[in-house]
Amino acid sequence: MPTLNGTKTSSFGTNGRINHDSSKFYDSKLYKELEIKRVVSDFVNPLPPQYFNSIIHSSCTTMNEIPDNSLHLMITSPPYNVSKEYDDDLSLKEYLNLLKSVFSETYRVLVNGGRACINVANLGRKPYIPLSDYISNMMIEIGFNMRGEIIWNKAASASPSTAWGSWQSAANPILRDVHEYILIFSKGSYRRERTKDEIKEKFNTITKEQFMEWTKSIWIINAESAKRIGHPAPFPEELPNRLIQLYSFVGDIILDPFIGSGTTAVAAVKAKRNYIGYDINKEYIKLANDRIKLACQETKTLFATN
Repeated sequence: MPTLNGTKTSSFGTNGRINHDSSKFYDSKLYKELEIKRVVSDFVNPLPPQYFNSIIHSSCTTMNEIPDNSLHLMITSPPYNVSKEYDDDLSLKEYLNLLKSVFSETYRVLVNGGRACINVANLGRKPYIPLSDYISNMMIEIGFNMRGEIIWNKAASASPSTAWGSWQSAANPILRDVHEYILIFSKGSYRRERTKDEIKEKFNTITKEQFMEWTKSIWIINAESAKRIGHPAPFPEELPNRLIQLYSFVGDIILDPFIGSGTTAVAAVKAKRNYIGYDINKEYIKLANDRIKLACQETKTLFATN
C-alpha cells in the first residue's frame, strides 16, 4: 500500500524520497530475478568479555575467538598487495582467496542485519585491476547483500602523481586516481532491529546535518599522513567515524580484521562503541594500542564536559 501523502515511482522519477512507495520498481523484472540473501535467526551470541576492546595478535583468516552472530559492524581497509613493507607478494588469485577467507569469517561473526564496510583502491594500469568489482562479487557470493558504494574523493590531498602517460596526446593518456571506494554490505536484513531493552542502551549519535551529508555517495576527506601516524597506509579517522555513526548504535561492537594502526578502534572509542581487531604485526599492535589509550584519555575528558 502506498504511504499516506508519499510519492510513487513514475516514468519521470520524483523529487520526493520521504514516505516514497518504491514497490513498482522492486516488482520489476530487474529485481525479481535477483536473489536477496536472508538470514532467519536473530539470535545474538555474547562476545567473551576478555575480547572486548582488544587487538588479537593473529591472522584474521580464522577468528576462532569470536562466536557466530556476535558483532555488529565491520570496517576495514585490507592490505593492497602492492609490495608495501607490510604486504606479501601474492598473485591476484591468492590475494582474493585470502580476502574471501577473511570476509567469510566476517559474515559468520556478524549478527543478522550487521554491516560490512570495505575501503579499497583499484590498482595498476597495464591492465587496470578493478579490486572493488572483484570484492563486490566475492561478498555477494559469500552471502552478503550489497547496500551501495561510496566514492572517497581524496581531492587536494591525493598523491600528486605525474604519471600522465602520453603528455597531451591521445597515444596513451593515463588516468590519475584521486579516489578510493567504500563498499557497503549487510548480512541478511537491511535493517538492524533492537529489543525494547536494547533501545535504551543502543541509541543513535548522528546529527541531522551529518545524516544529510554522509548519506551522499561521494565523501570529500583528506588522506592521512603515513609519516604522522607511523604506518605505511593509514586511513583518516573521519572515514571510520562516519561509517560508525551511520551504521551502528552506541554500545555496538566494531570489528577491524586488518586493524593496522588502530584508526577504526580510535574512532569506535570516541563514538562510545566497543572494538575488536586483528593484526599479525606486533609493532603495529603496539602503535594501535598507544593511539587507543590516548583516545580513551581524550574521550574521558570530552565525556566529562558533556
